[in-house]
Amino acid sequence: MSAAELGEPFGERATLVQFSTAFCQPCRATRRVLAEVAGMVAGVAHVELDAEERLELVRRLGVVRTPTVLVLDAGGRVVRRAAGQPRKVDVIAALAAAL
Repeated sequence: MSAAELGEPFGERATLVQFSTAFCQPCRATRRVLAEVAGMVAGVAHVELDAEERLELVRRLGVVRTPTVLVLDAGGRVVRRAAGQPRKVDVIAALAAAL
């Protein structure tokens, strides 16, 4: 994946990519968790994408529900993927694979 595809720059060390939709209640809680983790870990960025606006990317990546979270390493390679609302401890553990 490239930063151009995301429309945002990658984090220096890793990027948390969240696919959301407007009426997804778990997406709001996921946004808070990912933003908190990104704020705690230096060099980690959080990018939230509207799945309805990014259908081509959603199809290419096989996103079938929201929220879906991808953990990218510094080069944009997907190292972890999860669907549903994550726990903060699980996000931190998933980041270990990217750092």
